[in-house]
Amino acid sequence: MDLPLSPGTSGDRAASIYRELLDAVLDGRLAAGAKLPPSRALAASLGVARGTVTTAYDRLTAEGFLVTRVGAGTFVCPDIEPRRARRAPVGAVRPRPVWESLPPPVADAAPTEFDLSVGGPDTTLFPLAVWRRLVSATLRPSLLTASAYEGGGHPGLQAEIARYVGLSRSVVAGAEDVLLTNGAQQALDVVARAVLDPKDVVVVEDPGYTAATRLFASHGAVVRPVRVDAEGLVVDELPGSARVVYVTPSHQFPTGAVMSLRRRIALLEWASRRNVVIVEDDYDSEFRFEDRPLAPLQNLDRDGRVVYIGSFSKTLMPSLRVGYLIAPRSLQDTLREAKLLTDWQGDAVTQGALARFMSEGLLSAHVRKVTKVYARRRQALLDGLATLPAGVLQVLPSAAGLHVCTYFVDRGVDDVAVAADAARAGVALEPVSVRFRGSTPRPGLAMGFRRIEVDQVPEAVARLAAVLPGPGQAPT
Repeated sequence: MDLPLSPGTSGDRAASIYRELLDAVLDGRLAAGAKLPPSRALAASLGVARGTVTTAYDRLTAEGFLVTRVGAGTFVCPDIEPRRARRAPVGAVRPRPVWESLPPPVADAAPTEFDLSVGGPDTTLFPLAVWRRLVSATLRPSLLTASAYEGGGHPGLQAEIARYVGLSRSVVAGAEDVLLTNGAQQALDVVARAVLDPKDVVVVEDPGYTAATRLFASHGAVVRPVRVDAEGLVVDELPGSARVVYVTPSHQFPTGAVMSLRRRIALLEWASRRNVVIVEDDYDSEFRFEDRPLAPLQNLDRDGRVVYIGSFSKTLMPSLRVGYLIAPRSLQDTLREAKLLTDWQGDAVTQGALARFMSEGLLSAHVRKVTKVYARRRQALLDGLATLPAGVLQVLPSAAGLHVCTYFVDRGVDDVAVAADAARAGVALEPVSVRFRGSTPRPGLAMGFRRIEVDQVPEAVARLAAVLPGPGQAPT
């Protein structure tokens, strides 16, 4: 360990070294149990006599801050706890004002006994042994000398994604149309950098995905929430000043509504007339349990206005951090440049392993396997919700995804309070009202089935029932 100490140029150098070492121990820079350099080595690096360092070490040892182990060296006492945190100065530099006006993030549900939270997949279903094999096969010497990928990312993964989304979701794209990103959130950021000027109007769904709202606002955009109903985004209510419309048409978040074909065509026609960019976020529609999927907006687009975004966070694991976007050719060069400005390339090992995973047919097999698991959990949750007293919760129709959404029949219910009561009862779920930004929030509960076993559902629903208000009754 190198210790950047300054013994000073005059006076008691041993005392100076003592004080700097003591400060490092007290503020945690030298952690409990950390090994210090040998006195001879530290003296040489500081340009002082060895006895000067030894004097400082002996004093700290006598005071209980250091311990010496014969044949091993000098260490920070393992029982020491930092007494004060070392912090950066407060400073006079301030962030842009927009950061003080962003809508607050929606906090993830705290871990509980019964996890009905909304989010990523059940990571215990991830094929870890297979993934290790693929990562090992990708980690070869040639990788260490390979130059950074030009443009969109790992060429093999670009090709596999184009093939996969073409077959599974009817997306029209070749390998060169795919730009790899570190998750869908970075894809949104790249699009914002490429097409938005400050004060441009961005339409988001209401209720909707709060992280997207925050991202667009951070770029200086004026975010306009537009109402969602059973057919998806209400196109007739779109503002004429919009530059970008962000939608989740295949499985609206959080309501689960599927945008009707009539609305999809209307949105595309409206965007064509007004020169608007549509960002289509297809975040979890690969898990489909009823009906056949409608063609994505990207497939129906004839004017090159749709940027299609997806990721592997729901199908595999969020921690892989692999997303992608497929854009019209008129935007592709700029999007690649915007990506390179913030991130030269993604994780070459992960991208290479995922390309192999897909080329061997393992992704499709995995999706088929886990969809059956999720289908059983989903049906168990729906059956459980059907046993709740009538007139309290309305379950919204949903044919895909990893959660179901409900509204309280009584619009005066405090769903945040109900979710807090449920958490205390051991059930994690999400209030829906926190996802509204424009219209009057409607209370409800969003419940995921990704991490709960079928045999756990009855008890989870029973505990939820115990904290639900009765028909027309406010929660206690």
